[in-house]
Amino acid sequence: MPFKINKQSESVMSASELAIQPPTYSQQLSKQSNKQKATFSNQGVACAATLHTPENGSGPYPTILMVHGWGGTQLTLVTNFIEAFNKAGLAVMTFDYPGWGESEGLPRNVISPWKREKTVEAALAFTKSHAEVDATNIVLWGSSFGGGHVVKIAAEHPELRGAIAQVPMLNGMLAVKAVPLPRMMRFGLDITLDMLNPFNTHYVPIVSPEGEYSSMDRDGAWRVEGWIEGNLKRQHDNRVAARSLATMGFYRPGKHLKRIQIPTLVIGATRDTVAPFDKEKVKRLSSEHVEIKTIDANHFDPYLDHWFEENIAMQLAFVRGLVA
Repeated sequence: MPFKINKQSESVMSASELAIQPPTYSQQLSKQSNKQKATFSNQGVACAATLHTPENGSGPYPTILMVHGWGGTQLTLVTNFIEAFNKAGLAVMTFDYPGWGESEGLPRNVISPWKREKTVEAALAFTKSHAEVDATNIVLWGSSFGGGHVVKIAAEHPELRGAIAQVPMLNGMLAVKAVPLPRMMRFGLDITLDMLNPFNTHYVPIVSPEGEYSSMDRDGAWRVEGWIEGNLKRQHDNRVAARSLATMGFYRPGKHLKRIQIPTLVIGATRDTVAPFDKEKVKRLSSEHVEIKTIDANHFDPYLDHWFEENIAMQLAFVRGLVA
C-alpha cells in the first residue's frame, strides 16, 4: 500500500584497448513514462541522474536517494529495489559518479571513496531541489561500497528522514586482509603501473569467475555480468582503474556509525567475504539510532532470488516504521 513518510576478461585492460567516450547527456530535464532524466554538476562535470516516480499519485514524493557500490552504475542490481519502492509510493533518485555510466568525466572508471562522498553530497543537494521530491522526507540508501558512503553522509545530515545501508563496506582493511597474498601482489603491480602513467589509465576487470583475476571474484561476483545482460540488455563496462584498489584499505566509514542521529537500518550478510560483517562489533560501534539486521547470505546474494525478498521486506518495514 502506498504511504507517506512522517515529517570483461581475465587479462588486464589498457585505456587504449577499451577507450569508451562518455555519452552526450542532455542538460535539459526530460520525462518519459515515470522516469525523469537530468544532470547535476560535481567535480566540474555533468553527472547523470534519474528520478523514478510511482506510476500512481502525484508529487512531491518521499524519496529514496540510491548510492551504488564499487563498480556499479545507476541501474546495476537495483531495478527490483526501485520497483518495490515505487510500488510503496516512494520516488527513487539514482545517479552515476563522474567518469562512470552516463556521466561525463575522464579518465573513466576511477574510484576515490572520498571524492565519491562529495558526489553523494551533490546528489543529495540536487535531490532536495527537485520539484517532485519532498525535501523533508528523503531516505539515503546505499549498497556495498555505497553503503559505506551512506554511513558517513547519514552522520553529517541529521535533517534526513533515515538511511539504509545493505552489505556495507565499513572497514576496507578487513576486505584487504581477505585477499590472498598472490592476488595482493598482482594488485600491487597493477596499481604501480597505473600510477606511473596517469595519462594512460591501466585497468583491471571489476568482477570475474572465482579464481580468475579481477577486483572481485568471491561470493559469486560474476553473477553481476549475467544480471546486467539479462535485465538491462547490455554488456557491462567491466573495468576499474587499478589505482582505485589502493584506496580500499584506508577507507573505514564504520567509524562514523556512532555519530548517526537519524533512524538507520544496517543489513549485513553473515557469509560476506567481500565486505566482512560482524554484527556484534558493528553494534558496539553504532549509536542508539542504528538498527542492525543480518541475512544468511554472501555479499551478492541479497540482490538476487529469494534473498532479495527477505531483504526488501526488511527495508520496506523499516521505512514504514517512519510513517506517522
